[in-house]
Amino acid sequence: MTTDTTSTGTTPTGTTPTVEELEAQEQRLVFRRFTHEDAWELGSLLVRMARERHAPVAIDIHRGGQQLFHAALPGSTPDNDAWIARKRRVVERYGSASYLVGARHRAKGTTFEESSRLDPDTYAAHGGSFPITVVDVGVIGAVTVSGLPQLQDHRMVVEALERFLAAC
Repeated sequence: MTTDTTSTGTTPTGTTPTVEELEAQEQRLVFRRFTHEDAWELGSLLVRMARERHAPVAIDIHRGGQQLFHAALPGSTPDNDAWIARKRRVVERYGSASYLVGARHRAKGTTFEESSRLDPDTYAAHGGSFPITVVDVGVIGAVTVSGLPQLQDHRMVVEALERFLAAC
């Protein structure tokens, strides 16, 4: 398996998102409900964004163990699907964004791989998978992007969620 492209974690402004900033994203990006139609609309929005940016990504949305949306854009590979599964499993296990889980470990001076004791072929705390959280229910699924450096994967998902929820 090839490795996911990772970044230094710096933002365009030169700052690294803090754990608190990442947690605030999760608190802010919450759905009132999440249907099959919502998955289609959110996934389609991500596809449009990726096409505009010529991003070679794969996009996946899961809810309750069911894949509701999947797209593989030009330049993506089967390895992106493997990364999607590994990042999504982190969201499913921890109930937090895959990038946030990795950032929490880094903030403690370690890595996810060193301290989680989980198989790195099964779990990857790399950016790109974000929990689908429903008010008064909790985490019900994940939306995932793979193919860019990890912070860019994360940011693409967050931007799409912000746009989608603003339109609701």
